[in-house]
Amino acid sequence: MAQFGDFQNAIYFAGLSGAVPKLPVDAATLEARAIEAMPPSVRDYVQGGCGDEWTQRANVEAFGRWGMVPRMMVDTNERDLSVELFGHRYPTPLLMSPIGVTGICTADGHGDLHAARAAATTGVPMCVSTLGNDPLEAVSAELGDTPGFFQLYTPRDEELVASLVSRAEAAGYRAIVVTLDTWVTGWRPRDLNTGNFPQLRGAVLQNYFTDPVFRRLLGKPPEEHPQEAIMLWVRLFGRVLTWDDLPWLRSLTRLPIVLKGICHPDDARRAVDAGADAIFCSNHGGRQANGGIAAIDMLPAVVEAAGDTPVLFDSGVRSGTDVVKALALGARIVGIGRPFAYGLALDGADGAAHVLRCILAEADLLMAVNGYPTIADVRAAGATRG
Repeated sequence: MAQFGDFQNAIYFAGLSGAVPKLPVDAATLEARAIEAMPPSVRDYVQGGCGDEWTQRANVEAFGRWGMVPRMMVDTNERDLSVELFGHRYPTPLLMSPIGVTGICTADGHGDLHAARAAATTGVPMCVSTLGNDPLEAVSAELGDTPGFFQLYTPRDEELVASLVSRAEAAGYRAIVVTLDTWVTGWRPRDLNTGNFPQLRGAVLQNYFTDPVFRRLLGKPPEEHPQEAIMLWVRLFGRVLTWDDLPWLRSLTRLPIVLKGICHPDDARRAVDAGADAIFCSNHGGRQANGGIAAIDMLPAVVEAAGDTPVLFDSGVRSGTDVVKALALGARIVGIGRPFAYGLALDGADGAAHVLRCILAEADLLMAVNGYPTIADVRAAGATRG
């Protein structure tokens, strides 16, 4: 039976012929290479965070405070990294988290399609952002048999919200992931110092420009009147959501609704009581608010409060070891963000797929060495904060 950890054997055997991996296998070197390759405006937007980026750094560093105790004399010749979510079985516990500028991470401006091809190659589901350089239907087509989720930045116009959600449902996405913390953009000095906000330059707005409701509201073809279209987007972006809005969101679709940005156990309980199908514990990777607690440190309380409702997680995940720790703390699925964006910048779909394979291989091998043959065993073992 093939295992994700076999990827390391392929690298070592290739080394016998003098071949080394085209891209680094570790997060630090990958990031350094990608930073050199990216145009400055894209680099700063992808790499940057809110304020002095303390929370962004804390997200990453906090994983080092959590540890797992290995168990010996366990047969781990075969590992099962599959997980269940919304009645479907997924081959891995990974998710490609939504990144609003995925589209401009590749030189051809079609990073969304490259990311979807990486998902199709690896079987890792992709959460497709509302902000994209390619329409959500085109991205879904590239996913093939690999599932996709659609991340919703909720516009102010209710008809436009309904249109985006119905398009996602028709395109075959399996859930609507509603981001709660981005109705206004956080204070991001790297972008402010260069006056750069990609959306104001017309980037990653194709889901709006191709939407029939948006086009009707504009009253003219966006492709012929780009500046007017951009300004309409500015006026429509960012509806402040409250708990009173959840029944309305629920009425728009039969798909599961995932609330992204839940970090407080009281909010988790309220989301469950209000009928959310899943909770996404995330602080947006430190991009939206600074001065907060590392996301991984908030995960256990959110999981406990959520009860039987599944909890997804991202923010600060850089390695397979991080993934296993998040699973041990109760996450059902763990999202990868910046690392796959760096892979896209270096080698498109192949680069993103390489990053996902490296993370899966490390997670698989950690489970093998530590005596955890299944994700259930990982969760039963748990993680301890040191």
